[in-house]
Amino acid sequence: MTPEERQAFYEKLWAAPGFTKWLGVFRDVLSDLKANETFAEFARNKIRERVKDPKIAEKLIPRDHPFGTKRIPLESGYYEVYNRDNVVLVDLNETPIEKITAKGIQTSTTEYEFDMIIFATGFDAVTGAFSRMEFRGVSGKALKDKWADGPHTYLGLQSAGFPNLFTLVGPHNGATFCNIPRCIEQNVMWVTDCIRYMRAHNYNRIEATVEAENTWTEHVAEMANKTLLPLADSWFMGANTPGKARNVLLYAGGSPNYRKKCEDVVANGYEGFRLS
Repeated sequence: MTPEERQAFYEKLWAAPGFTKWLGVFRDVLSDLKANETFAEFARNKIRERVKDPKIAEKLIPRDHPFGTKRIPLESGYYEVYNRDNVVLVDLNETPIEKITAKGIQTSTTEYEFDMIIFATGFDAVTGAFSRMEFRGVSGKALKDKWADGPHTYLGLQSAGFPNLFTLVGPHNGATFCNIPRCIEQNVMWVTDCIRYMRAHNYNRIEATVEAENTWTEHVAEMANKTLLPLADSWFMGANTPGKARNVLLYAGGSPNYRKKCEDVVANGYEGFRLS
């Protein structure tokens, strides 16, 4: 495409709803920095068009990660809020918060008075729900301890040493980098069919093998490294939670590939699992 044709294509994506501008763009935008920069600059200019004060616009433009390596906000009218007279943007990189006061918030330069403060401090994504529950495996080891340096899974559905524990929408799972309410259906159907198979064959225990777990975990890392995702300190990488190991949490190989792998495992007699 010529630059003009590419610009027209980007405008079409921008006007479309949902994640089109994220997942409908050229494939190499998410894998090549030079290609990524073409859309990143396009998005920056869109912010500049919407925010009247150039200085505020520049502060609102993300510069610490390539476009798409953090989940994009599906906003409507967000940037226009900063054109209002009763809205002030405080850059905490320039004036950090020092404390919460009786009146509001004290930064290094100013005390701001508020009737209400809403805390949005991030969340322990993907593995957080599993680490907060006391899952213990056959050796007595806690799952959170096994995953202390990052998750180790097979298909994102089980972890070796924890028989009969299915980690639906867990780390390394095809449903975690997808439309979760839609893609969890594949997880649920796969596990349901697995339990039916076990009952039909008088099995009451299923456990991923260490070999299968190692192979899958390496594959997940390989898929992530083909993208720009590891360049961002995002919840995709577990980097938003203090003390959490920085490790890829999602399967970036695509939902169709993930489904195909799960189907092949079943077709080969639940390959990579030990049933008894």
